[in-house]
Amino acid sequence: MDLGKRLSENPLFSAMEPVEIQQMLDLGITREYPKGQWVSHYGSSWPYLFMVEEGQITALKESSEGRSLVLMILEESEVFWGVGFFKDGIGMPVALIADRDSRLRLWTQDRLLPFLLNNGKFTWALAQLMVERMLIASQILEELAFQPVAGRLALLLLEQFEDQSGDTMTRDLTLDDMAARIGSTREMVCRHLYHFADKGAIQINRTEFKITDQDLLRNFTGKGKR
Repeated sequence: MDLGKRLSENPLFSAMEPVEIQQMLDLGITREYPKGQWVSHYGSSWPYLFMVEEGQITALKESSEGRSLVLMILEESEVFWGVGFFKDGIGMPVALIADRDSRLRLWTQDRLLPFLLNNGKFTWALAQLMVERMLIASQILEELAFQPVAGRLALLLLEQFEDQSGDTMTRDLTLDDMAARIGSTREMVCRHLYHFADKGAIQINRTEFKITDQDLLRNFTGKGKR
C-alpha cells in the first residue's frame, strides 16, 4: 500500500488534509531492519516517532537475569515512539527489535516539533494514542501483579487459539517466546503446559497444540463461565 494512503487511513493522521500528509512524508526518513536486528536498546537515547511500514516490531523489557517480557507487538501501520522524542535525555524504558524484516518511517523531534505545535488535531490524536498505550501497560502490570503464571499462560493460549482457525494451533511460539509474553521462565511455562494437558484442557505434540476443553482452560484464567 502507498505510504501516503496508509498515513491517511491511520487514526493518528486521518484528520490531515492531503497537503499535510505530504508534509509528513517529506519530514520523515525510512530505515530498514533485518529480522533480529535491534531498533533501539533499553536505556539508549532514541528520539523518534515512527510508523511500521512493513514487518513487525516487538517492544520488550529485559531483566539483569536475562529474562524478557514482551510488552507490545507493533504490526504494520502501527505507531510508536521513543520517550526521547518528547523529552531530551531520557533513555528508552523498553528495547525494540525487528521480529521480521521490517521497514520503519521515522520522524525526529526537531523536524516534527513545528508541525506538532501548528497542528492541534494531530497533537490531540497523538495524546489519545499515548493514553491508550498507558492503559495497555497498566493492564499488563495488573496481570503480572495479581494473576498467577498459570492464568497468564492459559489466557495467552486462548488468545492464540482465537487468532487461528480450526481446533488446533501451530506452535509458532517457542517456550522462551511464551515465557517472554507472560513474564515467566521457560521452565515454568513447560510445567504449566503439561499440567494443562494432565487436566485435559489441551493436547500437546511437537508441532501443534489442541485445546480440548476451552471452558476448563478458561477456568485457569479466573474468567471461566459463572
